[in-house]
Amino acid sequence: MNKIFLLCTLLFVSLGQAQIFTPVEWSTSVEKLSDTEYKLISKATIEKGWHLYSQDVPENGPIPTTFTYDDANGAIKISGNTIEETGHTVDDPVFEMEITYFDGTATFEQKVEVSGNESTINGIVEFMVCDDTRCLPPTEVDLVFTLSEKAVTTPEVSTIDEDNSTSTISKEHDISNAAESTDKSLWGIFFIAFFSGFAALLTPCVFPMIPMTVSFFTKQSKNKAAGIKNAVIYGLSIIVIYVLLGILVSLVFGADALNALSTNVWFNIIFFLLLLVFAASFLGAFEIMLPNSWANKVDSQADRGGLIGIFFMALALAIVSFSCTGPIVGTLLVQAAAGGSQIGPIVGMLGFSMAIALPFALFAAFPGWLNSLPKSGGWLNTVKVVLGFLELALAFKFLSNADLVLQLHWLEREVFITIWIAIFGALAFYLFGKIQLPHDSPVTHISVGRLSLGLIVLSFTIYMIPGLWGAPLNLISAFPPPQHYSESPYGVGYTQLGSGQVPGGQHNEVPEGAHLMPPHNILAFNDYDKGLAYAKQVGKPIMIDFTGHACVNCRKMEQNVWVKPKVLDILKNDVILISLYVDDKRKLEDDDVVDSKLKPGKKLKYIGQKWSELQTIKYKTNSQPFYVLMDHNEENLLAPVAYTPDAEAYYNWLKKGISKFKK
Repeated sequence: MNKIFLLCTLLFVSLGQAQIFTPVEWSTSVEKLSDTEYKLISKATIEKGWHLYSQDVPENGPIPTTFTYDDANGAIKISGNTIEETGHTVDDPVFEMEITYFDGTATFEQKVEVSGNESTINGIVEFMVCDDTRCLPPTEVDLVFTLSEKAVTTPEVSTIDEDNSTSTISKEHDISNAAESTDKSLWGIFFIAFFSGFAALLTPCVFPMIPMTVSFFTKQSKNKAAGIKNAVIYGLSIIVIYVLLGILVSLVFGADALNALSTNVWFNIIFFLLLLVFAASFLGAFEIMLPNSWANKVDSQADRGGLIGIFFMALALAIVSFSCTGPIVGTLLVQAAAGGSQIGPIVGMLGFSMAIALPFALFAAFPGWLNSLPKSGGWLNTVKVVLGFLELALAFKFLSNADLVLQLHWLEREVFITIWIAIFGALAFYLFGKIQLPHDSPVTHISVGRLSLGLIVLSFTIYMIPGLWGAPLNLISAFPPPQHYSESPYGVGYTQLGSGQVPGGQHNEVPEGAHLMPPHNILAFNDYDKGLAYAKQVGKPIMIDFTGHACVNCRKMEQNVWVKPKVLDILKNDVILISLYVDDKRKLEDDDVVDSKLKPGKKLKYIGQKWSELQTIKYKTNSQPFYVLMDHNEENLLAPVAYTPDAEAYYNWLKKGISKFKK
């Protein structure tokens, strides 16, 4: 009964997968901005359960959405980049990077200038979509934008059907998903900034100011109520000052610039250098201070009294404490700006300033609480130094971003992890009192709190060490470069043969056209004909793996199912694996360029298009992963399967196919 149930299940899955998916429909509209300027609007309507990737995808991630526009021999000038709405940004555990995607709908806008008498503008969008179990190969769709006077007030949308006919529908903007994602990211910025504000409170520049300022308000005020009122106004003034700073950053950069910051090479390099300066300041090399003349002028205004005097007292605090708060504020501002939201810096400064202002209002209302505060001392500098080590570690994340974009391979995974081990190891020694820095007080003993923090940092340092040998380090997966961006995809000190095993199972040498697929050392071909010829030579069945470099569920199968010992044994020893990447963007040789059988008038230009068309025509499906077991006559041994996270079911499918081949 179990075998019958398994066969029925596999048959059902294969039938469910044997179809051509078209989960995204594209429509276009045009908005006229002036006599010569237009806004080209492309809208993707995405079926429920599928998602479309952003234009901004890190290197070695999924295939990004890409727009190209015909310039009509110079008559059309493309102004800037194509702007997209805010999508969902997640830490993808498979690709080990932040990835942004859209579901429901996604709108893209491009400004152009038209100098001729053009009535239409042609474009192409290339995109990739996935759902929870499969991905589709990169697809190109022609876009046609009609320039008409109707676009002045009511833009029209041309829906492009499969037969290239067009129909007009009203333009709708569904921004609920984007708003939800933006809300979540802004809340994240707020809370990070809020807790950073509390960290700034515990620095030598700010903490001693709390009792001094509160005592001033309570003594100078006529009664307790007036003192509380003045302290509250003082706190609100602090918030206003920092929020104004956030508004200034937002206005200077603008929305478009903020969206481009996170992947800009020069931004990442400059911020790396900036964090190095901040870290050196916190560690005691020097102090970052604003000109004394600023503090003197502001302090003189504080003597005026009233609301204006209180405001200038708050401004004086911001200036005097800048050597401690400046590095934290700078980090928050650029991090918030890199998030792509124009109000991100404003939200960040609101959270930071609220944490700074809150203690002044509370201690003014309850002066007795001042007695419970710890006395100022060397522990304040310790807080500052710990923040310096954290700034130093974070700096290398931005340098890593630049290295990944440029593909220089200077800061590969092992080097990055080694640097972090050194930084956090040094921090652990510092907390244990083995290292002293310029402004530290002599350490005769360490407190229980400092010892506890030292043990946590030491444990974290030891946790990172296996990362040099290929451990995934899931706790910090968003920081180091991905595992494939390394000196060796197998880890430091790991031989290609792996524990003395013969590479690729029972194959004594790697044949022509084959390679060992990391990290499992499976002998694999990426060329159909060469793989088929070798299978005939060694007398083994063929497993075709229709996959993609950017296929999330393909990586899940390889990482979670293929690693199972009995599955891996079959893949290494009992079949010949042919992995055909449908998103391979290498160009075909001139002799191999042929007309597409699916899209009349189009040429197959890339290797991936060749394999995608093979899968679509022969197996009537276009999703990946997709696995086929066949004999030397290129006939299926049994029904193909798609994404199969159940390792036992996948193993039984392999065993049944091999048994049928032997018979």
